[in-house]
Amino acid sequence: MKYLLSLLFAVLFGQLCYPCFAFSQTPPGSSKPILPGATQIDQYMRMIQDKSVAIFANQTSTVGDQHLVDFLRGKGVNIVKIFAPEHGFRGTADAGERVANLKDPETGITVVSLYGKKNAPSKEDLDDVDIMIFDIQDIGVRFYTYISSLEFYIKAAIENEKPLIILDRPNPNGFYVDGPVLEKKFQSFIGRQPVPVVYGMTIGEYAQMLIGEGWIDSTANTNPVYKKADVKVISCVNYTHKSKYTLPVKPSPNIPDMASIYLYPSTCFFEGTVLSEGRGTDKPFMLFGHPSLPKTMVKFTPVSKEGAKNPKLVNKVCYGWDLSGTPESALKKINGRLQLKWLFQAYKLFPDKKNFFLANNFLHLLAGNDMLMQQIKNGSTETTIRKSWEPGLNQFKKIRKKYLLYPDFE
Repeated sequence: MKYLLSLLFAVLFGQLCYPCFAFSQTPPGSSKPILPGATQIDQYMRMIQDKSVAIFANQTSTVGDQHLVDFLRGKGVNIVKIFAPEHGFRGTADAGERVANLKDPETGITVVSLYGKKNAPSKEDLDDVDIMIFDIQDIGVRFYTYISSLEFYIKAAIENEKPLIILDRPNPNGFYVDGPVLEKKFQSFIGRQPVPVVYGMTIGEYAQMLIGEGWIDSTANTNPVYKKADVKVISCVNYTHKSKYTLPVKPSPNIPDMASIYLYPSTCFFEGTVLSEGRGTDKPFMLFGHPSLPKTMVKFTPVSKEGAKNPKLVNKVCYGWDLSGTPESALKKINGRLQLKWLFQAYKLFPDKKNFFLANNFLHLLAGNDMLMQQIKNGSTETTIRKSWEPGLNQFKKIRKKYLLYPDFE
């Protein structure tokens, strides 16, 4: 019966998330598949046996075709609590939607949301927990909120003196580093640390950087509790920063395929404008436009749907760009760096330039500075803008190198 329930759970997850992604994880030119840290059970099983375990997880937390929660419960691990990030444990909530606590209907385990009323586990949440696990598939972009959740989760583990195991996963955008480095005054949940938009690190590497640089807390370099941090990273196998890793599971509702993963660092800037970024269509972050753009352009209409209940410009006919295609074509479009050309083109064509950017200055949070918006308004060239990024990028790359667990792309 337990096996049948586990199989049903895996099938339900498969129906929800798998069809958009391929399953082959063997890097080109290699016969060895890339294996996430979660698969290396022999490296962490002894640490969680006979312990009360809390897991930070969502639909991406898989071992083969089985969810990590099922996988570990099948081995007799006592999972007492699940913590969930943005989009919820099942990965179906809208971006920014508050997610409530609940009991998981498949397992009966309490699921505590860490996106909504609070961002970190409380002391009470951890009273019945002996050890914590973090296993979430990230896509390597600063404003993708899972690294902010990671930071708060690490902080809670250290301050409550709970051992933490981070099950590392490959970064599908881990083959380059680019974009403006965040300035602290623009810190938010979509960007907390002085890193570029594309930071080229896995979750495990990023965690080591947070701890090693004392970024977890302003007192981290002097507070003795941080000196005793018990955080262990279980590394991936056969991964390097040259790998083009194909995710087996959709990481969030509006990242439907690998092409969207590659384009997201560049096209998410449209969230800071009045243009639709494609939410409410089948091609989020690959389709963008506005009703006032030329009617000779690609036509689309955002509608309310699961994962995008209230998309920008809902039910309005928009005209704009369609960048969708194969992962290979998306890789050619970005050419190993963050692209600004589509933002430039849209601003140039938009008739009401005064109202192109959202009045709440959301672009400042995405960019991590207030310079990018002004540079676009001033008509700065991409070369000039990129030159302004160089000092921050060079400094970050020196820091990044200290914490890499895998061979670099350079």
